[in-house]
Amino acid sequence: MTEEKKNYIRFGIAALIYILVVIWIGNFWLLIGLGIVYDVYISQKVNWSFWKKRNAKNSSFVEWLDALIFAVIAVSLINIFLFQNYRIPTGSMEKSLLIGDHLFVSKLAYGPRMPNTPIAFPFTQNTMPLTKGKSWSDLVHWPYKRLEGLGHVKHNDAIVFNFPAGDTVVLEETETSYYEIVRRTARDMMQRESFGGQLPKPPSYYLEAARKEIRDRFTIIYRPVDRRDNYVKRCIGLPGDTIFIRGGSVFINSKPVPENATQQLNYVVATNGTTINPKVFEKLGIYRSDQMMVSGSAYILPLTKSNAEAIRKFANVREVTPLYSRPGEYAPHIFPYSRTYGWNEDNFGPLWIPSKGSTVKLDTSNLCLYERIIDVYEANDLKVDGKTIYINNKPANSYTFKMDYYFMMGDNRHNSADSRYWGFVPLDHIVGKPRFIWLSVDKEASGLKKIRFNRIGKSIK
Repeated sequence: MTEEKKNYIRFGIAALIYILVVIWIGNFWLLIGLGIVYDVYISQKVNWSFWKKRNAKNSSFVEWLDALIFAVIAVSLINIFLFQNYRIPTGSMEKSLLIGDHLFVSKLAYGPRMPNTPIAFPFTQNTMPLTKGKSWSDLVHWPYKRLEGLGHVKHNDAIVFNFPAGDTVVLEETETSYYEIVRRTARDMMQRESFGGQLPKPPSYYLEAARKEIRDRFTIIYRPVDRRDNYVKRCIGLPGDTIFIRGGSVFINSKPVPENATQQLNYVVATNGTTINPKVFEKLGIYRSDQMMVSGSAYILPLTKSNAEAIRKFANVREVTPLYSRPGEYAPHIFPYSRTYGWNEDNFGPLWIPSKGSTVKLDTSNLCLYERIIDVYEANDLKVDGKTIYINNKPANSYTFKMDYYFMMGDNRHNSADSRYWGFVPLDHIVGKPRFIWLSVDKEASGLKKIRFNRIGKSIK
């Protein structure tokens, strides 16, 4: 077979793959690119690899550069359309997923998203590796578009998604949501004034004062959806569901959600005055950083039910009790941050989860549940004047949702910042589904023990 025929065969295969990808993406203007594919394989009028000579020997450096550029482009495309690596940074999903687990996250599971910010430094989420500066450019911004995937989000799926409250970030305290920092600062201001004997002002006054103080003291940046931090949690509620939590038990549409064997709660472990051997904690997989001694004879520990039963049998243990918040005990850091609802992490709801096309009646008493969706996620101009709600400058007593939403929770129930803390996850924030663990590193071990070989290749349920 002549070289010319081989080139036509290569062109045919490449053109077929290219056309199928264009059909998948749904933008037929991209078919213009077939001309480039034809030139690469057949006409060869343009040297698309301009950094190397076409008909002469190249130096070793150029060959290495060529291989590097090809690898960067190939891996970037794989990360966008097929799969991506994600490392577990916190214990919010223990003991299902451990700190140091590296996950293979399928983009095909729910359909890959086209990037909002396609111009970015390769293999970074939002910060440059050394300078810690912004790793993407705002010159090009594409609207949300999700390609067809292999399935849809289901109850109990582990999901990787962009942090919904991560649009605004305080660089000096990135581990905490900007909005929680504002609310916390406002609460502190209110408390200081009450101690000083001053008459209380409306909550809106303290929130505005807190925003100004944070703007003056810290560096604040904005991040588009695809550049917000990645989180991994379990999908508890789907669009149209009603979630209700009572005494730590979760109900969806009035039916109890089955517990995972690896699910954890905080327990109070009281002893007879003696300490528990640290080797026991190590054997049970309880990190040193998770062991909190509150007195000479009591610990607070995150435990699975099986670990709680094992510790309850120790000769020096007198009591092992789950640590629940009381019903009606208002937690100001819990969504929707309103005393009217008085919810906490163990007693929450009922809360209806919006679905695309559904309509909800609105008034000033329930607006706090959906105002971020209306104002931020679905980009409306939302204002309230007295008891009148204005959406895009028109009085409104209802709202029809443009997108599906989800309710996520971590398996480590008392140590997970999830939807109980910041509300709903929009569909356009969902990244993909973790399939298996390809590497697991124990930060508290040393030598070869740092690699958890028993977790490598483990599927994620």
